Amino acid sequence: MERGNFVDYIRIFAKSGKGGAGSAHFMRTKYNPEAGPDGGDGGRGGHVILRGNSQLWTLLHLRWYKNVVAEDGGNGRDNNSTGRNGEDVIIEVPLGTQAFDEETGELEAEILHHGEEVIWIPGGQGGRGNSYFKSPTNQAPEYAQPGMPSIEGWKVLELKILADVGLVGFPNAGKSTLLSTITAARPKIADYAFTTLTPNLGMVPYRNDRSFAIADLPGIIEGAHEGKGLGHRFLRHIERNSVLLFLIPADSSDHRKDFDILVNELQQYNPELLDKQFLLAISKSDMLDDELKEAISAELPDDVPHVFFSSVTQQGLSELKDMLWEALNNDAVPSRSNRHQEEDEEDGEDEDDFIEEEE
Repeated sequence: MERGNFVDYIRIFAKSGKGGAGSAHFMRTKYNPEAGPDGGDGGRGGHVILRGNSQLWTLLHLRWYKNVVAEDGGNGRDNNSTGRNGEDVIIEVPLGTQAFDEETGELEAEILHHGEEVIWIPGGQGGRGNSYFKSPTNQAPEYAQPGMPSIEGWKVLELKILADVGLVGFPNAGKSTLLSTITAARPKIADYAFTTLTPNLGMVPYRNDRSFAIADLPGIIEGAHEGKGLGHRFLRHIERNSVLLFLIPADSSDHRKDFDILVNELQQYNPELLDKQFLLAISKSDMLDDELKEAISAELPDDVPHVFFSSVTQQGLSELKDMLWEALNNDAVPSRSNRHQEEDEEDGEDEDDFIEEEE
């Protein structure tokens, strides 16, 4: 789950603080040795808190922080003095982090915004002192509550990259080259498959000082949804992208087949990914003439906007940025699944009209 400086999965043992016990103390003064109960409440145990930090992009800093233990609450004291609350433990995590219980697999917390704080594991409540229980009919309670116990267990933190656009394609499709051309990111680039082993993020500058985030994800191979290649390891990062840009190289033997394979892998992994906006880009297009571009365009799906570009000659990069910006800021553009649903409804209406005409 981790390689180099990129860590997107971490397993830790976390324990909140237990609550302090209440005090069963009785006040004694010089002139009144039985002045009544004055035992204070116990303090709250420390929470384990997750806090979002936009300056972090990996869980690397938690690799050697495998035991997270919050402080116990202090016991109550005489003179109605409440015990001190246990010190909270704050874990800073990158945006897009999800927290799970390892045993049940239940999602317990999710961090999406900078500065957002979520009490992941609450500390135990402090016990009541005996002064809390005094009443006209019970003026000298000799008991107090113990503090509530702490909560502990093995937990899992999992990071899903947050980006506006995710690059999807087979290994060596030109994703890293595109990222290095339109952003300041410098991913590893080489002429062999699986050069990219970890997601890379970059900010794409756009007109009028605007920008959007784009993520270069490791290449997908057929069977990735079953764990082949890098498999599930990075398919989950695609779930957080608003727009998916499919990259297919110009020298592919069958552009439509490659696109269908990629879409099928996403659908098999998570059908909800089809609700995202799909865009298609043919990379390495400097080797194509106009006739070849027309031939390739004819075999591409009609319901997915496409563009030809070359990172080497920078041909078509402006058109690509325009297409991405429009998709990110045009809510009226339907997702792929919605488009198919609308087409099915239209086909149904046409069949009804045809039946009515026959009658």
